[in-house]
Amino acid sequence: MSEDHLQKISQAIVELDYQNITKIVKEALDAGVPPLKVVLEGMAKGMEIVGQKYEANEYFLSELIMAGEVMKEGMKIVEPLLKDAEKPNLGTVVIGTVKGDLHDIGKNIVATLLSAAGFNVIDLGVDVAPEKFIEAVEKYNPQIVGMSALLTVTMPAMKDVIDLLKKRSLREKVKVIIGGAAVTPEFAKKIGADAAPKDAVEAVQVSKKLLGLS
Repeated sequence: MSEDHLQKISQAIVELDYQNITKIVKEALDAGVPPLKVVLEGMAKGMEIVGQKYEANEYFLSELIMAGEVMKEGMKIVEPLLKDAEKPNLGTVVIGTVKGDLHDIGKNIVATLLSAAGFNVIDLGVDVAPEKFIEAVEKYNPQIVGMSALLTVTMPAMKDVIDLLKKRSLREKVKVIIGGAAVTPEFAKKIGADAAPKDAVEAVQVSKKLLGLS
């Protein structure tokens, strides 16, 4: 049953099973589980549990990083199949971790899931200055700008980007979503962002909703 395979994938990520994730993902695909389901209901679910454990102080940063590496290893098997699959082009998302912040696990997971769902994702990487976000918006004409910050001290950079979007008359052209351990819907509202999804799965759902796709 596909549910058993998905649970094994989720469990492998939670248990940081780097050695066996490739084998488990292959078994699921061989059993006919769709690649997108492997990502969204297997890997993402596992990362969600890891995130909960991190918030509850059961896991620490090292486990968070390792879980991300396990998912990356599994994604090596799934990504080529996602590219081959018939996917709708839902729109373009420019995403990056804001200036002063070098954390990329959460951002990478969101980028992966958005891509898997059918978005064209332009990943600017980490420590991205506000001007770089603006350049990317002007170059790629995205429908959504996504910003990530794990450190509270770098969160104000999100407002800098939004302020610059307004200054360049670009704010009305894009939806802005933000994320990170300390980011809240209240903070999003305060700085003028459109949404602050609580995790990567919700980021995909919110992105679709903001564009009227769901």
